[in-house]
Amino acid sequence: MRDKRQIKVCLTPALFPLYADRKSIVVVVDVLRATSAMCTAFHYGMNKIIPVSTVEEALEYRDVESHILAAERNGKQVRGFDFGNSPLQYQDHDVKDKTLVMTTTNGTKAINIAKRDHQVVIGSFLNIDALSDWLAKQNKDIVVLCAGWKDDFCFEDALFAGALTEKLLKTKLFESNSDSANGSRMIYIRAKEDMYRFLGISQHRRRLEHLNIEKDVKYCLQENITSVIPVLKEDELVLAE
Repeated sequence: MRDKRQIKVCLTPALFPLYADRKSIVVVVDVLRATSAMCTAFHYGMNKIIPVSTVEEALEYRDVESHILAAERNGKQVRGFDFGNSPLQYQDHDVKDKTLVMTTTNGTKAINIAKRDHQVVIGSFLNIDALSDWLAKQNKDIVVLCAGWKDDFCFEDALFAGALTEKLLKTKLFESNSDSANGSRMIYIRAKEDMYRFLGISQHRRRLEHLNIEKDVKYCLQENITSVIPVLKEDELVLAE
């Protein structure tokens, strides 16, 4: 029987080269809002998601039948695209059996950094228990990659990393010798009774307030409204089998 599996937290994509372990599963999280939108899209029947890094790459799919295009930059939907990265948009439109091509300021960048050498899975508060259960069955170490904001630290992603660390440690299958994982866990323990209020100190939440999308923030902090597990296979996100 192998030793307990390790949990590590990479707090920004800029630090990811320090966590380059090809044997680990990488959980990419962008709580506000890309990975929350991805989980929501799958929950409402999206067939697959193609995460791309640039607006130009997304536009290459413009004339492909059954493909929906989504682009967000600096919190705003890019003009000419069907969607931005608001998860609520995917509740209000028929996305069943469609393919979403998506580019965002931070989330899709983090996915494309991680995919080079790692197995990638998408995390959010919306699917956190299902994700924790799935990870416990994989028999691999875990790296949580926080998308952050333009390579800077974001509280909300660290909050999720801490919540996931807490849940995985409770399985007794994992341990953590990582200061970033343990620090994120401490953030979660302090904030969990009212995460929305706690994130009043978050720069990114204040950034989104200026865009009048507080409904998105509150939605993204809900736990366990879906059991979808999006995994990356051949550059496309699909549901885990």
